[in-house]
Amino acid sequence: MSTTRRAFFQKSIGAAGALSLTAMSAKALAEDVSDALRTLQQQSPLQAAQDEELWARIAQAYTVSPAILNLNNGGVSPQPIVVQEALERYTKYSNEAPSHYMWHILDKGREPIRRKLADLAGTEAGELAINRNTTEALGTVTFGLPLSKGDEIVMTRQDYPNMIHAWKQRALREGIKINWISFTLPVENDDTILKAFINATTPRTRIWHITHMINWTGQVLPVKKLCEEARRRGLISIVDASHTFAHLDYKVRDFNPDYLGTSLHKWLCAPFGTGLLYVQQKNIEGLWPLFPNDKPQSADIRKFETLGTRSFPTEQAIGQALDFHLAIGSKRKEERLRYLKNYWCEKVAKLPRVTLNVSLKPEYACALGNFSIAGIEPEVLSGKLMGEYQIHAVAIKWENISGVRITPHVYTLTRDLDRLVDAITALSKT
Repeated sequence: MSTTRRAFFQKSIGAAGALSLTAMSAKALAEDVSDALRTLQQQSPLQAAQDEELWARIAQAYTVSPAILNLNNGGVSPQPIVVQEALERYTKYSNEAPSHYMWHILDKGREPIRRKLADLAGTEAGELAINRNTTEALGTVTFGLPLSKGDEIVMTRQDYPNMIHAWKQRALREGIKINWISFTLPVENDDTILKAFINATTPRTRIWHITHMINWTGQVLPVKKLCEEARRRGLISIVDASHTFAHLDYKVRDFNPDYLGTSLHKWLCAPFGTGLLYVQQKNIEGLWPLFPNDKPQSADIRKFETLGTRSFPTEQAIGQALDFHLAIGSKRKEERLRYLKNYWCEKVAKLPRVTLNVSLKPEYACALGNFSIAGIEPEVLSGKLMGEYQIHAVAIKWENISGVRITPHVYTLTRDLDRLVDAITALSKT
């Protein structure tokens, strides 16, 4: 572990724990989490993925309910204690003199956060705008691109609803045409996905809207190949990375999209209502901001951050979430999350009436999974998981997808998933 990361845990976790929870037990807990993370750094990603004792110690960094097993981290993830406490500190600070501290002090802290996010994303800081979520990020692109009546976009019916609704609105207002693709998931062949996009493309096509990980089931699309093919054809590539940023180990430059949006309150465990927009430098000037300012055609990424009054404490606490993520390590986190998904999936795969709606191959899935039980509607199934087993999951009914989505996170342990497996086993027999 680097000196910087060590210092973070000694000062941030240890000090924050000691300051906010004055009992000796709280300080000991913080030190144990810090020690567990240092030990984790000494293991390879695959070794670390299976070290249950270490992950149990790391789980102490979260304040999740002991009564409810939360397996819907794909919706929004809880924040580690250090992030919660940072948010509280910044909020108290702001309230001492809001207009002064928010606009003249905390607002200046966006630049260091931008640089840290750019380092994790593998981009230039001047290509990242900090905003509130993926919907806002990609809405900026959807409504900011200059298009003409008859121009076409290719996207799938399995994409996220807010992105679909945005393009449908442009279609209604301006005559943009959507060429639809529909997949039967899971798909375990890159060529099948690539050919679907190609076959939906015509001479009027301008854009490929690419969802990196489909939120309903966890299907991962070959985003690098899709962006390369779009570039070869002179098309604009827009990547919805809502479920892959700080989940999969990659750099945005690995696939070099024109635009990308993500939410930081999912897998990064940043405060609720945080996100980012990536725009290639050459594209910034020609993209209109969603919220106008005095220089809408400038080449400065900050033109996309004219949001009016915003939550400065929320933005600043992104820094603690980044440090916590980096202390685990992107690759170690990815391998652990995939290990957890495969753990429960492999145990229920052969149960009568149970169908897995997600791939077990590493290139096509990670933490998110989806299953169904023949004869039980998803809403009924998720209701039984909560009502009878206190397991929080989400029912999925969208297009041709029907099942229950299961999304563990780094604080989830295999013994938690054994509880899920027992529940699925019992329900499959009813």
